[in-house]
Amino acid sequence: MMDIKLQLAELSRGAEEILPEGGLEAKLKLDRPLNVYVGFDPTAPDLHLGHTVVINKMKQFQDFGHNVIFLIGDFTALIGDPSGRNITRPPLTRDEINENANTYKEQVFKILDSEKTIIDFNSRWLMELGSPGLIKLASRYTVARMLERDDFAKRFAEHQSIAIHELLYPLAQGYDAVSLNADVQMGGTDQKFNLLVGRHIQQSFQQEPQIALTVPLLEGLDGVQKMSKSYGNYIGITEPPNEMFGKLMSISDKLMWRYFELLSFRTLKEIEAFKLAVNDGKNPRDIKFELAIEIVSRFHDMNLAESAKDEFIARFQKGAVPSEMPEHALEASDGVMGIAHILKNAGLVTSTSEAFRMIKQGAVRIDGERVIDKDCNISSGSTHIYQVGKRRFAKVSLK
Repeated sequence: MMDIKLQLAELSRGAEEILPEGGLEAKLKLDRPLNVYVGFDPTAPDLHLGHTVVINKMKQFQDFGHNVIFLIGDFTALIGDPSGRNITRPPLTRDEINENANTYKEQVFKILDSEKTIIDFNSRWLMELGSPGLIKLASRYTVARMLERDDFAKRFAEHQSIAIHELLYPLAQGYDAVSLNADVQMGGTDQKFNLLVGRHIQQSFQQEPQIALTVPLLEGLDGVQKMSKSYGNYIGITEPPNEMFGKLMSISDKLMWRYFELLSFRTLKEIEAFKLAVNDGKNPRDIKFELAIEIVSRFHDMNLAESAKDEFIARFQKGAVPSEMPEHALEASDGVMGIAHILKNAGLVTSTSEAFRMIKQGAVRIDGERVIDKDCNISSGSTHIYQVGKRRFAKVSLK
């Protein structure tokens, strides 16, 4: 095992809280590999950079020789995590869970070492628990303690419904810690309550309680809301290199440092040197290139990252269109199709209302010419390059 002070310095980097204070150092002094886990409910098929903040921390533990467990919450996903919710989360079907879980396993090894990572499913022990076992588990925690949770307390005070099954979620997650004999559990700041419940449940089973390590929720491209597919401000780790590179270059100069802190594997000394260079007059865009290349090469490779950089420079500094883009053949009824419907059907916007909004903002172009009429129609038999914003392009043929 590596030096404890070195481990503490790296493992504390970017962490929001490590509870209890001094607990991680005490665990490391046991001088044995620790059992470290993070639970992921497969509620969506794709992971984004926000998820990788805690996965990067898992990699650090792994590099220090600890046992890292990527726990897929295929049972808890049937309940739905109420963390940060002001309404009951709809449960997923078993088929949806299985499909999403398979994609998680493929994606996580873009960061973690596949030969050193333990993949487990909490249905393995929670299904075996059965109704009698679940009732006994529920007896280990009180309703009063459960209602201390911020999101439950807020919903209760506002007379919003809290389904009984939601109260079972933290208990089920706590039993995960017992079943894994966990030394450390990690999660986003919104998981703090669940992690602390895990400590309580472990103690009730006469286990040494785990350390709870929380990491910040990464802001999305807007720099305001947490990164989420539902907010449309995310960068998926399976996105094409050019798309990923362009999104990273779109973040603000201020947000760039947050991404360096939580996503980069560069040393703190290197990042500080970047900050000093910017203070001395270096263009922040050039530093952002370094961040984008690092992230894109992690999920693709260095050659594709460098090509994405060249593509970005050509497209945004020289006004060129991308060399590759989606192509669509659409059927036009009555020989014409409205521009809003073309943009929606080509996947450039999510709705016609978004198309109208983007046109009003001057963000829509056809063959490089800005569209100003939201009601314009395009005739069949034509092929054009449609652009929305700086990064979205599609070649569309109307039949």
